[in-house]
Amino acid sequence: MITVGEASARILRKVQPLDAEAVPLERAAGRVLADSTVANTTSPPWDNSSMDGYAVRSSDLVTGNNVPSPRPGSSDSVPPQLKVVATIAAGQHALRPLGAGEAMRIMTGAPIPLGADTVIRIEDTDRGAERVGVTDLRDLGRNIRRAGEDFIKGQTLFEPGTEIRAAHLGVLAAAAVRDVRAHRKPRVAILSSGDELVELREYSPADSTARIINANSWTLRELITDTGGEPVDLGVAADSPVALREKLELTQHERFDLIITSAGVSVGDLDHMRSVFAEMGGELDFWRVRMRPGAPMAFGTLRGIPWLGFSGNPVSAMVSFEVFARPVIRKMSGHEKLHRALIPVRLAEPVEIATPLTHFLRASVTRADDGAYIAHLSGSQSSAVLTAMARANALLVVPAESASNPAGTMLNALPLSDDLGMTSQFAIQ
Repeated sequence: MITVGEASARILRKVQPLDAEAVPLERAAGRVLADSTVANTTSPPWDNSSMDGYAVRSSDLVTGNNVPSPRPGSSDSVPPQLKVVATIAAGQHALRPLGAGEAMRIMTGAPIPLGADTVIRIEDTDRGAERVGVTDLRDLGRNIRRAGEDFIKGQTLFEPGTEIRAAHLGVLAAAAVRDVRAHRKPRVAILSSGDELVELREYSPADSTARIINANSWTLRELITDTGGEPVDLGVAADSPVALREKLELTQHERFDLIITSAGVSVGDLDHMRSVFAEMGGELDFWRVRMRPGAPMAFGTLRGIPWLGFSGNPVSAMVSFEVFARPVIRKMSGHEKLHRALIPVRLAEPVEIATPLTHFLRASVTRADDGAYIAHLSGSQSSAVLTAMARANALLVVPAESASNPAGTMLNALPLSDDLGMTSQFAIQ
């Protein structure tokens, strides 16, 4: 057996980011840039108003006695009066420059007329239609978004390795970038094996055979999609070398970047996956890891395609995916940060392990009043009990040497989702 850390390192050393392709902006969300992106236009393209109000010249408001009182509306306040000569709507330009003593009614986003250096917000005026009185000078020289304030044409917007999210899409659209160069999404072949398995669509409660529904294809498909890959389910192979070979040959007829199989990698009489893999020219790197669940975990390459062989137990397959496959798919997708960060947790109950293996226990992690994360086991730790995995939001990592861990012990947990960063109440006041 090799350690979890060594296994992960050996896998990732043999995996590289996939080649780049042109991706239309409509389909770029979640993709990772392979090249830097450059703005095709300037934003904003011209000075524009950030308020509904009046475009004015500040010199018209601070000369002579036309200065409002510090308390607008008091008896000694004499609002400056300006002649309203035009209205500028968003999407329109003023027909002429702004002259001395004039104001132009302006809407948010409309271009600033030549000669203006200030937009007085409408609530700081008497809202006059022909002549407008300014009652507060707090915005002198303000409320103008300058041309190029966000970016200018030719400017590099995002570097390679950037994952495109909602804000990135907005920036790219505003910069007139219609497509980007991004790493390909990994195509991942999934193969389950076992004479006892039946697909959900073929299952009948009246079936008298000793068969169970294939749950692994459902969990693995969703995990691959969640990680940014494209799953392709090859179905279920019977526990025979011929059936396994037929299914694995399918991976050679179209482009796949990763093969994930579940079951058949241990030492049972019907565990043929490793021998068939070798007969087909596969190169095996290792097949046992010091972990539970998921100790029978194989890695190699089949005619150049990386292969991860998981245990057939439903929880084991999911744990192995989180520890090993998720980082692989992220690296192929072009990410630089491959692993979810471990978080320190305090045990709410004693935890004991019987074998000197790194254990990944299904846990529900919550936040205590003092801000610490508290870990509760989420149910049975049997590798066949999938409901405990469904209730978990993290994997409690118990080191091989930590046989006995009383309540209050500090350990680490591997988050299974973004749930630990979510809250039901808005904390900002």
